[in-house]
Amino acid sequence: MNARLALLGTVTPGATESEVFRLALGHAVGELSALGGTMHLRGPMSALRLVSSVGLPPALTRSWEIVDQEGPLAPARALQQGKGVWVPLSPGGEKTGRDTGRNTTGRDTAGRDTTGRDTAGRDTPGQDTPDDVPWPGTGLAALPVFSGRRSVGALTVLAGEGGEPTPAHWDFLRDVVAWTEDRMAQAPPASGPTHAQRSGERLRQALKEVQVGSWDWDIRNGDLIWDDAALALYGTRPADFTGRIDNWMRIVHPDDLAPTLAAAQRAILDHSVYEAEYRVRRLDGTWGWTQARGRATYDEQGEPLRMIGVGWESNESRTARDALGRALRHMSDGFLAVDDEWRITFANLEAERFLGFSEEELFGRLLWDLSATRQVPGLKESCLAAAAEERPAGFDVHLAQCERRLHVRLVPGPDGRTLYFQDVTEKRRLAEERQAAERAAAERALRIAELTTELAKATTSRDVVDAVARRVLPPFAAAGLMVQVSEGDRLHHVGAAGYPAEFVDLLDSRPRSTTGDPAWDTIETGVPLFMSSPHEYAARYPELADFPARGNKRSWAFLPLTASGHTFGVCVVSFDRPRLLDDEDRALLTTIAALLAQSLERARLYDAEHTRSRELQRSLLPQDLPDLPACTAAARYLPAGPGADVGGDWYDIIPLSGGQVALVVGDVMGHGLPEAATMGRLRTAVHTLADLELPPAEILGHLNDIVGAMGEASYATCLYALYDSTTRVCSLARAGHPPPALVHPDGTVHFPEPDADPPLGAAKPPFETVEFEVPEGSLLVLYTDGLVESARREIDEGMAELARLLAAAHADGTAVDLERLCDTLTVGLLPTDQQAADDAAFLVARLHALPADRMASWRLPDDPKAASQARRHVREQLASWDLDDLVPTTELLVSELVGNVVRHARGPVRLRLLHSAGLICEVYDGSQTMPRIRRATETDEGGRGLQLISALSTHWGARYTPTGKCIWTQQSPRDPDQSSDLLFLNAGDFDGDFDGDWDSLL
Repeated sequence: MNARLALLGTVTPGATESEVFRLALGHAVGELSALGGTMHLRGPMSALRLVSSVGLPPALTRSWEIVDQEGPLAPARALQQGKGVWVPLSPGGEKTGRDTGRNTTGRDTAGRDTTGRDTAGRDTPGQDTPDDVPWPGTGLAALPVFSGRRSVGALTVLAGEGGEPTPAHWDFLRDVVAWTEDRMAQAPPASGPTHAQRSGERLRQALKEVQVGSWDWDIRNGDLIWDDAALALYGTRPADFTGRIDNWMRIVHPDDLAPTLAAAQRAILDHSVYEAEYRVRRLDGTWGWTQARGRATYDEQGEPLRMIGVGWESNESRTARDALGRALRHMSDGFLAVDDEWRITFANLEAERFLGFSEEELFGRLLWDLSATRQVPGLKESCLAAAAEERPAGFDVHLAQCERRLHVRLVPGPDGRTLYFQDVTEKRRLAEERQAAERAAAERALRIAELTTELAKATTSRDVVDAVARRVLPPFAAAGLMVQVSEGDRLHHVGAAGYPAEFVDLLDSRPRSTTGDPAWDTIETGVPLFMSSPHEYAARYPELADFPARGNKRSWAFLPLTASGHTFGVCVVSFDRPRLLDDEDRALLTTIAALLAQSLERARLYDAEHTRSRELQRSLLPQDLPDLPACTAAARYLPAGPGADVGGDWYDIIPLSGGQVALVVGDVMGHGLPEAATMGRLRTAVHTLADLELPPAEILGHLNDIVGAMGEASYATCLYALYDSTTRVCSLARAGHPPPALVHPDGTVHFPEPDADPPLGAAKPPFETVEFEVPEGSLLVLYTDGLVESARREIDEGMAELARLLAAAHADGTAVDLERLCDTLTVGLLPTDQQAADDAAFLVARLHALPADRMASWRLPDDPKAASQARRHVREQLASWDLDDLVPTTELLVSELVGNVVRHARGPVRLRLLHSAGLICEVYDGSQTMPRIRRATETDEGGRGLQLISALSTHWGARYTPTGKCIWTQQSPRDPDQSSDLLFLNAGDFDGDFDGDWDSLL
């Protein structure tokens, strides 16, 4: 066995796949004294194609040319189970299959049954042999062949009298499969004439001279259509053509099948053009080269449907070209060939890696259109200048995105130009390092002094880490910094620089290791740890040997963070190359770590307190603003600068009935957790009072009582605006708060200013209310004094600046996008170079009027016929609004509401319908007695009306009016059958004399 494996090892890389398969099968059959063997490769539509066989006549292999990979045959079982299987051949024509008990690839079998029995426990019928030709031998041994982690085929051996392979034979077969997988990866790709030897003009001329056949492949079911030219091109008689993809698989050369299928799969997945050149079997048994080009079509979900294309002959001599192509393809330097228009005609593997595309994708593309070349500064200019001189030239280019340096050499030729490029990064780096080391020594002392100054100013942990990254990494030529602190038995991340995000996430919340960890060892001992290379790291911590590569670092300094005699964390300074730090560098890094520990300990205390305060304050603010027909809005809350505690600024938008909306902004005087808690109490109170639909002045009166009960030291300002989209009237009341800014559609800015009442807690109600009409599309801006007032600016100056910014935003169109407008106001009124001493909150709302054609109102008589008229109005109006599906429910609601008014209240009676986001039905009367829902007992004849209203509507309620009250309901326009149990009552079945007492009917 060893001799055979040694013999296979002498096969040079680059052998074709057919040679690889023939050698593998020959040695496998010879070693096991078997009768023969086969090699199958995956194809489309769950099919395995026979690509090579040894020792077996065509009569036996004919039925195995195409094998269903989901079926029971031995090659399919090997792929299904992911390991070797043994399928005995029984005299009765039936076989039972079982696997070898060992996984030949180390892959999980996914829990598949390996006993050779189906799920019902029956032996699998012997379908491995054709019905007309009996198979000799004692059984079949099959093993899967992999490319990476994907199975691509199977090797099968027909055993002779020796029977099932011994364990040693199974090991030998696995070694042969491993050799096959390795040589398949190194086999030369099947490609046509090299692009360097074929210009685009020659290709177009050639296509005119050959016959082109067309094909249409249904990707979903495997149907295949060839025209007459395609049948002739692919050596298939019309009588032999079955219209399946199997026809194509049978005529493709085994060496070319796998790369051709891979090209088709790649084109389907990438939505790109499919191009391939491969050999096909002619009718006379010879092989000829053909080219194919096509593109897939897709459905609305992006799933591939069909691939349609053409094929033509390309049967030129290839021996010399293939040898030259392999040499160029595998050379270590990059090589490109372009024509006179700089279109790519050839690219080797190194050039493909650099440009990020395969040769097929690069062919014909303009070199300067590729993102990889556009990202190289000066490349295009240097190449054009060198080409203009018509003589060889060389120059260096720098790849900033990957910190590489290439030396490019351009050589002009008769059919275009060739470019060679070589990575000279290491050579140039060594030269630059010598110069950089001298400069670094001079800068190091200055940076350390700057670090001390910055650490003294740092407030948060993030500030501390950023200061160390800026002042420590450059002078030491370090590539990475990571700071972690211990909490219990876990290390938590504080900050990092120079590491991939996924690597930082991996190390966050890392538990204490029992097998050793450099970070934990540094914390436990309090002694710095230095490792100069990945080899030293792996020798000391073998369980973590993969960490250097994952973090992309090659030497490290683990420095303990110790403050007040306690080591609470570790600072890791790392380098991207092996480096042995001298005594001076180690002493300096240890000193820096002591400075960092002191600053970080102070910053952690500040972070903890500040985070708790901010979280409380933000949790009390609205998380999202409602999207309402009456207004669209955006808001900002801007905390005070570093060093200031949380404040009590807040804003709110509260939707109300009848197309109304309340806009609120307030400010609790002072800073701290008590003020933030007071803000939360006031915001909750405003919501509760707004739901009662009280006028603005009354709401501020109740808030004044609440603040007054908190004590003499509690004061707050508030502005409450109530906007009615049906009348475009805004009612406004304010207590010690700056007036809002109203931006009219023409861009003029106005500040409605009712008389200034004192702040809440110091005022004596009633509060003054001002009403004004708002044109459609106007902006209403509510804000706290922190936005317009500061130590450098009086509030009048700030309001004038606010007006200027709003007018300018309207003029240049910025005001159309409310989020952009908020950003403009933030930048203009709160410059980033200043630390605000007070919080600021503001709310920008664009007010919309409900169109007149979306409102309808009728006066109804104060008698029992009112319900019948109301139902008629509802039917007619909802029909005009295309809301016929809501007619039955709305008739029932209106009948109940109007009937109750006629029976229990007094007139005048008015009905109003509003069609906005939903359908709102309002019934007005002259009584101020509010309805109250109650649960009627089984013997009660009435009392179920409000239960009916609650069941049929999304929301309902009542509010006072200057002359009485309004009872309203709201329904969703997309949910007409909200209560099918109650809709058996059709309001249209009752005549006009019905007195509205729906309770008696129920």
